[in-house]
Amino acid sequence: MFTLTRRQAIAGTAVTAAMIGLPKAAFAKTTLRFADVTTADAPRSQALVNIFAKEIGDDYEFKPYFGSTLLKQGTELVAVQRGNLEMAMLPPSDFAKQAPVFDILGAAYVVRSAAHLQSIFDSEIGEEFRRIAREKLRVEILAPAYYGARHVNLKGKKKVMRPEDLAGVKMRMPGGESWQFLGKAVGANPVAMDYAEVYTGLQTGAIDAQDNPLPNDKLMKFYEVTDQIILTAHNIGFGLLLIGSSTFDALPAAEQTRMREAARKGFAWSTAEYEKQEKELVGFFREQGLEVYEPDLEAFRAYAQKQYRESPLSASWPAGMLDKINAL
Repeated sequence: MFTLTRRQAIAGTAVTAAMIGLPKAAFAKTTLRFADVTTADAPRSQALVNIFAKEIGDDYEFKPYFGSTLLKQGTELVAVQRGNLEMAMLPPSDFAKQAPVFDILGAAYVVRSAAHLQSIFDSEIGEEFRRIAREKLRVEILAPAYYGARHVNLKGKKKVMRPEDLAGVKMRMPGGESWQFLGKAVGANPVAMDYAEVYTGLQTGAIDAQDNPLPNDKLMKFYEVTDQIILTAHNIGFGLLLIGSSTFDALPAAEQTRMREAARKGFAWSTAEYEKQEKELVGFFREQGLEVYEPDLEAFRAYAQKQYRESPLSASWPAGMLDKINAL
């Protein structure tokens, strides 16, 4: 039988007392390495650093890596699955590489706005996507983050009110089947071109149009070589903040809830910032001499969804899911 001597007991008590007196920071924190392709000054990045990281508390060390400085774009999901990264922000197209059902979220006119995006993930549809991510991808979706609607930016003075008005228009789209079909789904003739080449392509006439969120149009100075912006809002840009299931499942339920609420609070702020920028940029582009107007959105939406329903790209969509999303 082991018996403590008086000296050992006193020493043990002293150690315990000293540990109780230690500040919380003296204990190991849970490190959350995060990777994203965007810059550190983007609203969604600021939301994570200034709101999310503070709301989850001092038990965590949030270590963000922006601008693809830690990992090459497109490799983040596998890194999380392998335990080489704890968190990432990814578009639905990255999820779709392993779970094709996520492709529906990137199709034209499926997600209609920032508010609609949030309503999707507040519904049973959002819970279904979380379940698929959990079971098939081994990641937990914490919250969606809106970062802008894509609009058609066109050379020439031809008025575009319906998708038929874009017939024959050479519109730059990113490479890849889904992106190219997105261009076709709004009535244009999609042309694959690197992002860095778009300005020159518009300037030389290699392409007639391009589509991007308004902040990108300003940043890349596309307004210098185009004449109009048609506010088609045909695709809502957003990312899904994810965390590896092994990291998330190890947390107490109360901590999991706090993490979800922290993400939601942060992205509520960044959404407001993005929407403010978009509203201000309409005025900016008009000041630059561009015509900025809204087309017949219902005509565009009906045309696009017909294209998708008749395409093999919708084969992975669960029966009835598009109608459920439309109804929200």
